[in-house]
Parts: sequence; structure tokens; C-alpha cells
Amino acid sequence: MPDTPKRDLKEYVDVGHSELENHLRTQNAQFQSALEEVEAGRKLTDFLWLNVFGFAYHYLKSRFGPRHPYQYYPTSDDTGVYRMKVENETTQIALLSDWASDTPESDRVGAVVAFHKPDYSIHLGDIYFVGAPSEVHDNFISPKASWPRGKWGSLALAGNHEMYSNGAAFYKMLLPTMGVHEANAASDGSKPSDASVIREQKAGFFCLENDYWRVIGLDTGYTSVERPFVEILSPPDCHLRKEQVKWLKNQLHLDNPDDRRGIIFLSHHPPFSDFRKSFPRPARQIRQLFGDFLRPVLWIWGHEHRLVGYRERKVGGLPIHGRCIGHGGMPVEIDAPRVDSDSILFYDQRRRKSIRRIGVGYNGFAWLKFEQENLSIEYRDVEDKVVTGESWRINLQSGLIDKID
Repeated sequence: MPDTPKRDLKEYVDVGHSELENHLRTQNAQFQSALEEVEAGRKLTDFLWLNVFGFAYHYLKSRFGPRHPYQYYPTSDDTGVYRMKVENETTQIALLSDWASDTPESDRVGAVVAFHKPDYSIHLGDIYFVGAPSEVHDNFISPKASWPRGKWGSLALAGNHEMYSNGAAFYKMLLPTMGVHEANAASDGSKPSDASVIREQKAGFFCLENDYWRVIGLDTGYTSVERPFVEILSPPDCHLRKEQVKWLKNQLHLDNPDDRRGIIFLSHHPPFSDFRKSFPRPARQIRQLFGDFLRPVLWIWGHEHRLVGYRERKVGGLPIHGRCIGHGGMPVEIDAPRVDSDSILFYDQRRRKSIRRIGVGYNGFAWLKFEQENLSIEYRDVEDKVVTGESWRINLQSGLIDKID
């Protein structure tokens, strides 16, 4: 098993999520119970500060002021669309979300991913508490940081927590360290050469593609903030800004009936959920871009700290196979859905430990392996066990993705 930096479990702090009610809901029970697990002599005020007031402090310190100017593709020399590197007919991508908590659990998940040596690694958003410069540094940039960089590149999406500091550190510090090795065009224009250039990530969205699949990262984070305090109790709709919609239309041509590659959307926020508030507007915007050439898509997101897979569901007319992988680094929620539903395909409710009557689940990540028309996905946990897996195949004649197991 891979080694991880040694930390005390008391560093694993439940800072809740973007909704204020989550902080308030868990405060009393987890506060008292967690005290029993930290070493003797730890001051009550220290733990109280981190667990109850930590988010509020960082939010008040960082939230006010203008948002960082929106960055988008295309730039003068970059479209944000990149060719996947392929070795031995495969490309392997690690997806992590809500991972950047700088905890023993996130360190461990990062070490497990690094052990498997991904070609690409992608963070689907939320750097805790508020995506501040020190938090970006500690999770991604420091020599001691445990972010598992891919052999051919790493990319990042913004969640709402990055925008609680107005996105400054995300755009100024994180994105310049992210990017991909892009194949140079051959001199005769026929095929890419083996040489590559490093393309620095310049926007909070992107596309990785090959002859069979497209992995499209969507920016739902920038529009996840609006009015301070109100945005926590009543989050905005996380719509895709017009610049991103224009990029999807003009660079990806989703309505092109001659392009029948399989499509995987990545975002921080969920287009639907059986557990919490969802954000369907981006799916409705994308549905319009497909025009008459509509087909089902895979959509993988974070935001909720759990691992859940859903059966196909339509949002705004767009058929979606939805997967939530928000269990990267925060305490994993294993509570029951808020409504009775038969739409859940799988849900990891294993209890890793209990804090009195509150169960905490297993952190983990998703591992995608592309082999021509075939795609396999393994959902691995912090102990490197495969929780569940699934296989898909794209039919390039029809543009349909079929689940084959």
C-alpha cells in the first residue's frame, strides 16, 4: 500500500458544506463526540474554533470584494480542447472531487491515486475552507502537497468554495500549475507527432478527447456565488456563463450529427440529486446545444460528500447517467435519500467509523480507463478497494452509449 504523510486524526475536521444548515445540523453531536477522540489536553476552544467557527472565519475574511475576472477559451493560441495521450491503446484518468481538505484522508486518497500512476488527474472542485492562497498552496503546490499529478497533465474545476474567496487563488495560483501535454501537429498536418508542448490551463472548463470519447469539464463554480450570506442559504443556479456556452457551441459542435463520440460531462454541482438541492440549469442549457442530435450522456459531479450512481434520468430533456463522487477528502455522508426513489443504482453507505450515532463513510475517487470504444470506471476507496465498477461502450454508428455489465 502507498505511504502517506503522517497526521493526527484530530486534523480531520468536518467543516460541513456550502449550505449553512449542514454546519448547524451536525454541530452539537459531532462536536461533543469528536472531543472524545482527540488527545487529552486539546483545548475545547481550539477544536471549537476549527470545527464550528472555521468556515465562518474564513468566509468573512475572504468573501468580500469583486470576483476575479472570468477567464475563458478560446485565447489567442488555445481553444481549451486537447487530444488525450494514448499508450498501449489506453488512457487512464483519475477523478477526485471535494478532495482538497488537507486532511489525513485526502493525503491517503492522493497517495492511492499516485500509486496507480494516472495519465491525467482532474479535481472537480472545492478547496476548503474557501480556496484561499494558503489552502491552494497546501493542497496542490507545496512540496508536501498530496495532489496526484497525472503523467500527461492535471486539470481543475472550481466549486463554490473556491469562489468564497472570489476565485482569486484559483485563477492566479492553481490554474498556472495545471495543464496538459498536447501533441504537436506533424509538419505535413496529417497526424500528431510524439513531441508535445505543455498547455497551461487558462479557464475553469476544458475538453479532453480521442477518436471515441470526449471528457468535457464544465464551470458551474463561477456562478455559484452572488450575494454574501444569502448565497449560502439560497445558492444561485450555477448557470453556464455566455462565454462558456459560446465555447461549447463553436468549439465542440455538440449538434454535429457526424460526430458521434461518447460524451462525459464533469462539473462540481449536480444537475439532479435525491439528497440535496440540485442545479438543473446547466443541463437545460446544454440540451439546447444538442439540437436535434440528442443522445444520452454520462455526467459526473461532486458537491455532495458521498458516492452515488443513478439510473438514467432526464433533466430539461437531456438523458443523463449521473454519478456523484464528492467523497474525495471531506467526511463522507451516508444518510438515506430525502425521498423514496428507485433511481439509485449504487450508493456506498458503508460505515467507516461512528461518532456516537453519526456514521462517517469511506473517502475515494473514480478511475476511468479508455480503450478505444470501451470505457471502464472503477470507484475505489481510501483503502484502494474497488467499491463498484461499470463498463460502457460507445456505438459510433448511433452515438449511443451502452452499459455492458
